[in-house]
Formats: sequence, C-alpha cells, structure tokens
Amino acid sequence: MTGDIERARLIRGVAEAARTAARSVARSTAAQRNEALTAIAAAIDRHRPAILAASARDVAAARAAETPAALVDRLMLDDRRVTGLVRAVAEVAAAPDLLGRVERAETRPNGLEIQRVRIPLGVIAMIYEARPNVTTDAAALCLKAGNACILRGGREALETNRALLAAVHDGLRATALPVDAVQLVPITDREAIADLVKLDELIDLCIPRGGEGLIRYVAEHARVPVIKHYKGVCHIYVHAAADLDRALAIVENAKVQRPGVCNAVETVLVDRAIAERFIPALVARLSPTVELRGDDTVRALGGPAVRPASEDDWYAEYLDLILAVRVVDGLDAAIAHIERYGSSHTESILTGDAAAGERFVREVDSSTVMINASTRFADGGELGLGAEIGISTTRLHAYGPMGAEGLTTTKFVVRGTGQVRS
Repeated sequence: MTGDIERARLIRGVAEAARTAARSVARSTAAQRNEALTAIAAAIDRHRPAILAASARDVAAARAAETPAALVDRLMLDDRRVTGLVRAVAEVAAAPDLLGRVERAETRPNGLEIQRVRIPLGVIAMIYEARPNVTTDAAALCLKAGNACILRGGREALETNRALLAAVHDGLRATALPVDAVQLVPITDREAIADLVKLDELIDLCIPRGGEGLIRYVAEHARVPVIKHYKGVCHIYVHAAADLDRALAIVENAKVQRPGVCNAVETVLVDRAIAERFIPALVARLSPTVELRGDDTVRALGGPAVRPASEDDWYAEYLDLILAVRVVDGLDAAIAHIERYGSSHTESILTGDAAAGERFVREVDSSTVMINASTRFADGGELGLGAEIGISTTRLHAYGPMGAEGLTTTKFVVRGTGQVRS
C-alpha cells in the first residue's frame, strides 16, 4: 500500500509541475516557442552519441528477450533516424503559428464582434510503447501548440527515452520556456498509467500509442479524454483497372519497408477480373520474404506458397512480414470488406479509373483514404504536418494523423460597445 501511495504521489507531482509549466508555455510568444524548438533540434544533434548508445542498449535487451524483428526495428534509432528526429523538430519550428489564429469572425446585428480564436489544450499525457521517436515528436508538437506534455514510454525504450529527454531539457534550458514543460514519467509499471490518467483536474488530454491492450487499458482507467487508435488494419484494393506493375511495387512498399508500423498494409484485396494475372505475380514478388495467407481463390492461383487464411486474418494487425490476400467481386465488395474488417486507419485503391477512385474516396470513411499510393504515407510528416502526435481513429476532435493543430482548441472572443441582452 505504501508503494502505491508513493507512486501516486510521484505521478501527481509530475502532473502538478506540468500544469504550472503549461501556463508559462501558453503565455509565451510564437518567437519564444520557435526558439525553444530550434534549440531542442540542435540539442538532439549534439546528444547524438549518447542517444545512439542508449538505443543500442535497448535494442540489445530486446534481441536478448527474442523480441520480433519488426518490433526491434521500430525500437531502434540509427544515425539516419536521429537525423530524422532533428529534421522533424526543425520542421515543426518552421511551421506557421497556430495560437491566436482567428478561425471565424462575424459582426452580429446588435453590433457584437464575435471571433473563434485558437488556443492550447493545456497538459497532454502521451503514453506509448517501443516508439522512441514519439518522445521528441510529442515534445515539439505540444510546445508548438502552447502545451506542456507528460511522456510515459515503455520499459523496452527506457534508456533511449531518457537520453532523448536529456537532449530536450538541454535545449529548453537556454530558452524562455520551462524545463517542466516536457517530463518523462520515471516509472514503467502499468499501474503508473492508471494513476496518471485519473488526474482529470491536471491533465486535459491523453493520447496512447501502442498495442491494442495498452489502448484499452488506458481507455478503461481514464477520467481524462482519450484519443484512441486501437489498430491499424490497413487495406489496399487492386482494382480491375490498376497498372499491375505499379500495383506490385506499391504493395511491396506498403508491406515490406517497415512492417512493424501501424500504416503498413495488412490486407490486400484483389479484383477478380485481374486475379489470374496479379496473384501469381504478387506471390512471386513477396513470398521469399512475406508469409502470405489467402482465401481459396488466392491459394489456387498462388500455389503452395500461400497458407489458408482464417476469419481472424481479416481482422489482424500483424505488424510483421505477414499479409492477408483476398479476391473480391469488384468495388462494392472491396468497400464492404473494408467496412466489416477495417479499423478506420488507412485504405488505398490502385486504379487507372478516375471514377472508381473518386467513389472509393467518397464511400470509404477511414481517417486516411488514398488513390494509387502506399499506405506508408499515412504519417504526419509525410502529409505535411512536420511530425505527428498520433493517429486518431475516433472521430471526436481529431481524425487521422494529428499535428500541432490537433493539440489546440478554440475559444470565443466577444467585443462589444456596451450591449446588454434584452
């Protein structure tokens, strides 16, 4: 019991410090926030040797624990990826400022001037697993939007997260923003999450990123609003009018480039009209590295390299070099499959028929819908957000990849000349 009380007290102390810091960040100028982000980017670059060494320790521990290779890849930071972290923070700094932006303005018949003005949310709690890039992405986006953030990473990336936080704090110390505006929860026990997400008087929003079990745990224990992203069951539909060579390249990229991330494709739907040509070519291209699971038609066309797919495969987020493949009878059947099995993350149609592509975009209501592109582009950085705080698959407040704007809200500002209501 004493341990529980001490843990809860520590978590509350972190949240109280973040709340105090959030007031300072909200009052800061755009120039001060951008100066802080520029300083953080430079500090990450300076701390590169320590960050790489910490990542190497986390990766070695993960491999010793026989962690799947795709998850180890998601955990690892190499020199190129650290450069990507630096670039992402710098891009957030260079983005237009959001705070104070007037979203709507009108003058009422009684002369009142009404505006809706963009403001920060306050304190954001980020809870994540095996994604050390979230540490710096979240810090940058929260600060850009005028918020403080509390970061709770998983134990598998603890060394890396600590090294990244040291760089962030090093950058902040030379600026007008308080160091407490970015904090890392020092406890990786799951009970610390429950303590954190109950603090509704101190925390304004929680964004969990990780496996479905983590998301559900957060949602079940939270008293604060939660942006949820349960699974990334992403689909590619190869339409009858697709360029098949281009389709093969897109599918391979969407599955193989980084299979352990949420925007990797998990199910490919193939139009029956082109199945006899496309399925054998797909199997030849992917089967040396990817385990293929297919329906009866796919197995008949693809041969022994294709394992039978079960009903569970259509719901699966593999996060691995496994791909489910199904033959469908046209666009209606593809959309119906996505409606039944999809997770509202990302879907792509590959086609040379513009009308089919536009209908797919119109009728599929996932948070990102694409035409002739890899699902791997469903990422805040690739979609022009600089970086992302997460991908929302719930439609409330934000939907899809969330950048700094998703970490703000609006308030009404009313200017009068003495009006009273009759």
